[in-house]
Amino acid sequence: MTDDRTSPILVTGANGALGRLVLAELIARGSADLRAGSRRPEALAIAGATPVRVDFNDEASLDAAFAGVERVLIISTDALDGAGTRQRQHLAAVAAATRAGVAHVVYTSMPAPALDHPIYFAPDHLATEEAIKASGMGYTILRNNWYFENLALSVPGALAHGAQLTAAGEGRIAHGARADFAAAAAGALLGETQSATYDLSGPEAQSVQDQIAAINAALGSAITVVPMEDAALEATLTGAGVPAPLAALLVGADRAAREGRMDKVTGHVERLSGRKPQTLADWLGANAHRLRG
Repeated sequence: MTDDRTSPILVTGANGALGRLVLAELIARGSADLRAGSRRPEALAIAGATPVRVDFNDEASLDAAFAGVERVLIISTDALDGAGTRQRQHLAAVAAATRAGVAHVVYTSMPAPALDHPIYFAPDHLATEEAIKASGMGYTILRNNWYFENLALSVPGALAHGAQLTAAGEGRIAHGARADFAAAAAGALLGETQSATYDLSGPEAQSVQDQIAAINAALGSAITVVPMEDAALEATLTGAGVPAPLAALLVGADRAAREGRMDKVTGHVERLSGRKPQTLADWLGANAHRLRG
């Protein structure tokens, strides 16, 4: 690994939760030429970073933002419309980075993306990874596992009803804290020179039963785990008012866990960030309140 604190670095998605954490890490580590990319740069006020306009639907904005950049973090977009928009956006960003002569691209992917993956946006990540590898740029692909923060999608409902519905069976997820994955991304931007793919995980893989036991201990709750089949779970969620795309995502993640696609525990977060990742118990100690809805 090298030290690229003086290199021009661009972080896309700078106004999002992950982007802001990455920027904070880079600033803390002394990055001297840092650019924060957002569709609304006027909304950014980050001391130590220059706001620039980055619109994945606007080729001209990508060309302007990537000009003169040596290293870039492409954070996957939130265009989950099922119409291929996200994949087109990602490929446009990769093409712009290639045209600009970016030396090294870091990309936030997902565990084991595949065309047959039960999480519906997995093909977007697979296509982006393939485009990056074919571009000729150096790359670091970060296959981020599920964030602890994503528990806020389901736990408030579980608290309200006293039950966590799941189709994951005994499947395990090696989820981790968003801040730890952000620190790993910052480390990759500042130090990685060889092309590589890293699976980012927390320090342990847990079943839904393990997760709920930890949450009950942290919150003093008494949530029970209720196993369900995929179709029944999706119907129950949508019938309760959960938007169909979110219900499909939750069920897809359960199936992915059940199929063993999300249980890989690695030391890659520590390798890239220089610090040990938090356990779920650690994270709950500071963030349990976030799960109350």
